[in-house]
Amino acid sequence: MFTRDELLAHYPRADGAVLRANFIASADGAVAVDGVSAGLQGPGDKEIFDHLRTICDALIVAAGTVRAERYDALRLTGPDRAWRLAAGLPEFPLMVIVSGSLDLDPEQLIFADAPVRPIVLTHRAAPADAPVRGVAEVIAVGDTEVDLAAGVRLLHGRGATRLLCEGGPGLFGALIAADLVDELCLTVAPLLAGGAAGRIAHGPPTPPRRMSLRHALTRHDMLFLRYARN
Repeated sequence: MFTRDELLAHYPRADGAVLRANFIASADGAVAVDGVSAGLQGPGDKEIFDHLRTICDALIVAAGTVRAERYDALRLTGPDRAWRLAAGLPEFPLMVIVSGSLDLDPEQLIFADAPVRPIVLTHRAAPADAPVRGVAEVIAVGDTEVDLAAGVRLLHGRGATRLLCEGGPGLFGALIAADLVDELCLTVAPLLAGGAAGRIAHGPPTPPRRMSLRHALTRHDMLFLRYARN
């Protein structure tokens, strides 16, 4: 197991604004097994996953991932909440969902059990009568599609400058295209998944961004990589 000090040393809370993505993939590049990422998880991965949530100001996730992975409310353990409070942070990070259609179930635990009212980033053409408007703060950024750069600026304006994205691949690809990604934390699972699973990012073609490898850790054949922009 990783200790908190080890996790903070390898995955620190940034000094300034940063958008960090966290993904897991199989050794042959699959982002999911049977449609969800749970089949890829292994020793150490959950500890890093929880740590990255603990040190962020806001967690950003696409609506499709919320539905497919059946996201619960963004609640932390007692020790993690205590660490945040001791660090001068709010007890819980913000939960931010990106959705153009607002096709979200207001009874899903991500809303119904939320310790802090979630934010949904959408656009001005989104349905005005979507039920999710009753359980979340819905904010339009963009006219007919979500303007991710405007969404990031809005979160920064609210003091949420350390951002964490957990997917899905479409949102990650769009963030790359908008040149908003500063770090990638990638877990490589020791599996050959085969099949037709997609990669961790897909979206419009963009020029490659050069990244630097900050560390490579292993636990029980799992590989944990952290890349940051040069």
